[in-house]
Amino acid sequence: FTYPALPAEDDRDSSKSTECAHAQVKPGKKKKQKKKRQNTEKMFPEKILTEQPTSQSSGNPKQDTYIQTTCDQSTQTDVLQNKSTQTMATQTFQLQCIHTQSMDSKSTQTHRTRPTLREVYEGQGSADHSSEGKEPNQLTLLTWNIDGLDVEDLKERIPSLLSYLGTHRADVVLLQELVPPYLKILQEIMTDYEFLQGDDSGYFTAILLRKSRVEFLQSNIVKFPTTEMGRNLLMANVCFSGQQLCFMTSHLESLKTSSQERMNQLRRVWKWMREAPDSHTVIFGGDTNLRDWEVKKLGGLPDCIMDVWEMLGQPEDCMYTWDTTTNNNKEVPFPVRLRFDRVYLRGPREGLWPHPTRMTLVGLEKLRCSRFTSDHWGILCTFSFESSVQ
Repeated sequence: FTYPALPAEDDRDSSKSTECAHAQVKPGKKKKQKKKRQNTEKMFPEKILTEQPTSQSSGNPKQDTYIQTTCDQSTQTDVLQNKSTQTMATQTFQLQCIHTQSMDSKSTQTHRTRPTLREVYEGQGSADHSSEGKEPNQLTLLTWNIDGLDVEDLKERIPSLLSYLGTHRADVVLLQELVPPYLKILQEIMTDYEFLQGDDSGYFTAILLRKSRVEFLQSNIVKFPTTEMGRNLLMANVCFSGQQLCFMTSHLESLKTSSQERMNQLRRVWKWMREAPDSHTVIFGGDTNLRDWEVKKLGGLPDCIMDVWEMLGQPEDCMYTWDTTTNNNKEVPFPVRLRFDRVYLRGPREGLWPHPTRMTLVGLEKLRCSRFTSDHWGILCTFSFESSVQ
């Protein structure tokens, strides 16, 4: 079984076009040894768009296969394929093997070649990242599309993910493209977090709340009524250092051709952010798949909502969160650099105001397998609650 690569677009130059082909990678084999798929591994003429659903639709968009291809260099080419029973079973088996082998090594006294997953997670924590080492009014947030659909190099990518999560110990973690086998491992290892998930099958989002720092109050899932990819908005109301906050995450519709649906979803996100209680700070983070021109087409951000990256002066080192010029996890026929992942803030209309103080990208280190933890970089933000409003 295989998962196809997920190419994407380059918005910067729409005048160029190129022919492209889809390829699939079998786990454990080199990318050069890819086999062509009978129906979709074809060379397409430039600027031709095709869509092929599975021959037998399940009635559930997240269980159907969507293959949309365009060879215009300005157009993203994504293949969204949900796992069949066989593929999900294979991925689960691989992840369980990683977990079991790691746990078995803990009981091996004579020879242990690698630390357990729990040791990887807990061993990375330091005083600087513990709850005791953080300022009471300083909140850290990590949002990351962890690419759970990719089943390659899990023996390195899973420990790497846990290492990052253990190192930073963010107060709030927003994850996208989480899958059930990943979720099971994270829940067993990260017992210091409360887990909220946007779904329980296919791929979905999740909000992780650090129990020693964040008090969970309630959660809600808002379905996007016209999504063709099973996307939704996951929300959590919490109390942090005496402040009322609402955290939101989503994985907005993929593909450039889904621009209108994505903008509709973004409008709904903004609506929920605006309508939160006046006393609440609202922070959204996720994989938006947005192009800057789409935000402009909507008239820009609403007056009360701000882009944290822009608030921090648009730091160049945090500009591109999906960057195939550096990240080689997905093969694309041309270099792509886009700011798919974003963090939005709506401050309270009364009470302490959260000022973003720092933003950095996570997951930049190449692994021994010559790939990265995910095809996306994660975004780590720090907020400081102050009395004055910007």
